[in-house]
Amino acid sequence: MSYVGPDFEPPQPRRPRRGPLTVALAALVPGALLGWLVYETAGGSGDDGGSGQAAVRSSPPAASSAPSDDAKEPGASPKPTGTPSASAPAASGPLKGKVVVIDPGHNPGNFQHASEINRKVNIGTNWKECDTTGTSTNDGYTEAKFTLDVAHRMRTLLQEQGATVKLTQDGDRPFGPCVDERARIGNEAKADAVVSVHADGSGAGNRGFHVILPGAVKSGAADTRAIVGPSRDLGERVAGRFVAVTGSAPSNYIGDGSGLVTRKDLGGLNLSTVPKVFIECGNMRDSKDAALLTSGAWRQKAAQGISEGIVSFLRG
Repeated sequence: MSYVGPDFEPPQPRRPRRGPLTVALAALVPGALLGWLVYETAGGSGDDGGSGQAAVRSSPPAASSAPSDDAKEPGASPKPTGTPSASAPAASGPLKGKVVVIDPGHNPGNFQHASEINRKVNIGTNWKECDTTGTSTNDGYTEAKFTLDVAHRMRTLLQEQGATVKLTQDGDRPFGPCVDERARIGNEAKADAVVSVHADGSGAGNRGFHVILPGAVKSGAADTRAIVGPSRDLGERVAGRFVAVTGSAPSNYIGDGSGLVTRKDLGGLNLSTVPKVFIECGNMRDSKDAALLTSGAWRQKAAQGISEGIVSFLRG
């Protein structure tokens, strides 16, 4: 999700409350940062193999979207063809009976449907575009391709734990879904956890990941008050495991080094009635982060870290 572009109003950086938020990561970040320093010394190639987990085969995304300025806020309801991608029958495991919805940010076909994705939808606090095209690396590797690949890897890992997994889109519809529909998919699935996967499009030199948490909103169709607490718990666990597994450091440009940001302007969060967070896995416009995001080995680590955070949340 990018914070720049003609169709996006950049949010003012928020200074999250320190207390439990920062403390939750404090135990994990020092060790992870040591790994980060080693990574920096080695040049940050991100191609040094997997995270110690078995390799996961991921389905290739349907198509690749054109590079564009990112404004991370997926979809709404002009209902194009396509339905939420249901998981295969869940295996027996510790997450048997749990439902996880993975929301791969943006759709590879969005750039071909400008009028549809620019249509405004109500997100409770105001009106925003249905969706955006997403960002890309300077070499043209698109965010939509990245998010689908990570989502496929996560789906496999979580199904192995026994979870029922649904995707909001799987490159199986011409565009979208819009932000309001993305939220509705998680709500109607009665998901135990929802994670929206993204990559940022900030300036060069801005590096690292951050997890976006819902703020307390009560406006129109939006009422996040019941999910703020559990979403924070989910976000802290995802951030902690992402650090530990990938070795990536929290963002150096947003979140005051905590890797956590609270926002009230994202329809995918505002309209959710189940625990939900966004994760920006890195900055596609920075060459060092881009080297990670374009590495299949690193994407496996990213999927593993996010999935472990979800598992930790669901198991309590």
